[in-house]
Amino acid sequence: MVKRRKIIWPAFAKQQLRQMYDHIRKDSPKNALKVRNAIVAATLELPEHPNMHPADKYRTSNENGEFRAFELFHYRIAYQVTKESITIVRVRHTSMEPLSY
Repeated sequence: MVKRRKIIWPAFAKQQLRQMYDHIRKDSPKNALKVRNAIVAATLELPEHPNMHPADKYRTSNENGEFRAFELFHYRIAYQVTKESITIVRVRHTSMEPLSY
């Protein structure tokens, strides 16, 4: 039996998700909930298919492709895949200037 990877949301990524939610909620509480729930649901699929998204093009030194990213509702979610876990690295709006990391 294959051990299922756990999903880790570090404090920084949780804070970014909360800021995104709070920003959208100013205009539409319903849409804020919809976007947040969709992002969380998408991350819950990652343990089953961790490599379903392409390697993160903004990650430096990512030859092995352990850093991956996807976009949803104009938000870019970056994550790191290891044998034991999937760590959500950051959540940012696609209009923001990407940072190399």
